[in-house]
Amino acid sequence: MTQRKRRKEASDLLALPGIGPATVGDLQRLGITRLEQLVGRDPQALYDALGAMDHVPHDICVRDVFESLIAHANGERLRPWWEFSRIRKAQQALMASRQPHQHE
Repeated sequence: MTQRKRRKEASDLLALPGIGPATVGDLQRLGITRLEQLVGRDPQALYDALGAMDHVPHDICVRDVFESLIAHANGERLRPWWEFSRIRKAQQALMASRQPHQHE
């Protein structure tokens, strides 16, 4: 791929609201240069792969950004990543409430 084409594809991703250069850079490092490449992808798998590449866990909100982009790539209207943060936190709270309480 030529450098010119890479810049064009990066600018297409940057044109999406809420997507900045850091996210585009992360996606490119994961081999994703176009929104269409996110169709059917798993946001947790992308988040885990990025952390493995860097040998550090990233802020969990990065996962929410990936989920927002994947949902949009799959045909949903583009929603801000923080909506996915709210959903993730609600799901985590529900899961925690279903865990049996341990008595000390």
